[in-house]
Amino acid sequence: MAEKLLPTTVVGSYPQPDWLVDRGMLSKIVPRVRVRELWRVADEFLEQAQDDATLLAIRDMERAGVDIITDGEMRRESYSNRFATALEGIDIERPAMITNRAGRAVPVPRVVGPIRRPRPIEVRDMRFLRANTDRRAKITLPGPFTMAQQAKNEHYADDEEMALAFAAAVNEEAHDLQAAGADVIQLDEPWLRNDPEAAGRYALKAIDRALAGLTVPTVVHLCFGYAAVVHEKPSGYSFLPQLADTIAEQISIEAAQPRLDLGVLRDFARKKIVLGVIDLGDPRMEPAETIAARIRAGLAHVSADRLIPAPDCGMKYLSREVAFGKLKAMCEAAAIVRRELA
Repeated sequence: MAEKLLPTTVVGSYPQPDWLVDRGMLSKIVPRVRVRELWRVADEFLEQAQDDATLLAIRDMERAGVDIITDGEMRRESYSNRFATALEGIDIERPAMITNRAGRAVPVPRVVGPIRRPRPIEVRDMRFLRANTDRRAKITLPGPFTMAQQAKNEHYADDEEMALAFAAAVNEEAHDLQAAGADVIQLDEPWLRNDPEAAGRYALKAIDRALAGLTVPTVVHLCFGYAAVVHEKPSGYSFLPQLADTIAEQISIEAAQPRLDLGVLRDFARKKIVLGVIDLGDPRMEPAETIAARIRAGLAHVSADRLIPAPDCGMKYLSREVAFGKLKAMCEAAAIVRRELA
């Protein structure tokens, strides 16, 4: 059977319910270290509550019509901190403080010894997702370059060596996730644009190390940051064409909110493109025809068999009502364009 044209997907996260997390606190942070006070549920009931929230996310994505779903990342405080802080070699009791680009002091993991994965971290998440949907299922992992950018190196000779150690841990996890039933595995690498000089030296090496040996489709996602946190976005990436040389099958990019010049997609003739067609900075539920126009714009540069419509980024900072409405409109838009291609 031919693969469905324009299969829809999500980038990763979906809004966590108010009964699960303090969304007021969440709106102010993208945690790099653990923030237990974010959770509204007592420790002894937390896993059960996260499972219930995950089922809500799965059913919302199915009802919206999404073809390739995730677990909504309901168990995560951020896209990266749950995995990064579960590794050996990280001092989670005494984080480092760095000043971010906005001039704010931010706690980050301190790398004080060899980075190793002592046990599976997201495998239960993947098994739960696989047991509760018959749709194609994607799971996401923080990319090794991004984790290295978000940590203070107090052990390795340089940041490249640290990034490759993160990559080895990610690769071990990814193979276990594939065995647990993942149909697609995605690396989140939004910080590639943060230090393009360092990215040029070792990001591709770290990404390929993290994805080595996998047989399911793999994705590298990059963006300009959550719309709730970053309001003004450039119209082009400082590090994007270089990803044409990764072993990842798919490149996932934010394009709707920043009005990205899609001519850059011509550099990716050998890749599938997960194209951001939902503007997460727009509080409205965009009409399906608006999203269909964005899909058509992508098709001017990418063949229909290589284009996968998606939101710009993770949706966790939206309300559940708006997130569902946007996903439903995206799936309707993909169906509109599919009929035009028939």
